[in-house]
Amino acid sequence: MRDFQIDKLEFEKYHGLGNDYIIINNLKYKIPEDNLSQLAKKLCRAHFSVGGDGLLLVCESQNADIQMRIFNNDGTESEMCGNGIRCFSKYVYEHDIIKKETIQIETLKGIIIAKLRIGKNIVLAVQINMGHPILDCEQIPVEIDDHPSQCINEQMVILDKIFNFSAVSMGNPHAVIFTKKLISDSDLNKYGAIIESDIHFPRKTNVEFVQIISKKEAYVRVFERGVGITNSCGTGSCAAVVAGSILGLFDKNEPILIHNDGGDLMIHYNGKEVFMEGPAIKVFAGYIEKLMI
Repeated sequence: MRDFQIDKLEFEKYHGLGNDYIIINNLKYKIPEDNLSQLAKKLCRAHFSVGGDGLLLVCESQNADIQMRIFNNDGTESEMCGNGIRCFSKYVYEHDIIKKETIQIETLKGIIIAKLRIGKNIVLAVQINMGHPILDCEQIPVEIDDHPSQCINEQMVILDKIFNFSAVSMGNPHAVIFTKKLISDSDLNKYGAIIESDIHFPRKTNVEFVQIISKKEAYVRVFERGVGITNSCGTGSCAAVVAGSILGLFDKNEPILIHNDGGDLMIHYNGKEVFMEGPAIKVFAGYIEKLMI
């Protein structure tokens, strides 16, 4: 990797329900591939730089209107992020990069369709067609001893507890665990960190602990792969609704209100595709005078 210097690197900070991202227009800067992981780690480091859960890059696409690349704050690249893609959609629309109310966005998961709700040329909310959930164990991936084709309500032992979990991929892997009570911060960190890297998950996993409130409402707390505890997770909320629908915990084909620590999402799973709607908020814009990576 060669050193790469940028003078006056402009960025903007956004959040989706407290899940916060730094966005950079890489159509302008064309930062070399070998430097992207290090850039994410450097910019996302709290107290020493901008700080954030991840870095979103606006890139050219040959297959869609625009491409979004996502790097977690540990430098790993992620396939997809539900909160991040809403922020990304708002950014590219309000910066006149893609001036459409329906945007095709290329991700590592594939092409994602974003429908924007506009008011006075401002993006008020974004509905994302998250596509088909992946339930096949090999594709997620998740490894279970008896090699079932799907992993629904399977058991694993973590420290002093037995957890029943369901594995779902929304382009990134999730382990969904339903609990009677809302999990505490200490337990979320304690068990989430171990489950993330458990032997069942060869590419690690995001972990969602879900408290059912009713057939149309639930609370989701998240330990995010490569990040830790976050205020919300869009793909995790979708995975929770998919798993809960399969287990009969939610009304089928009805919108489900999902509470995250950072706010609420509406998730609709029709048995085939998952739709997610929620806000995206611009926090501030700035620039770094000189950056060496």
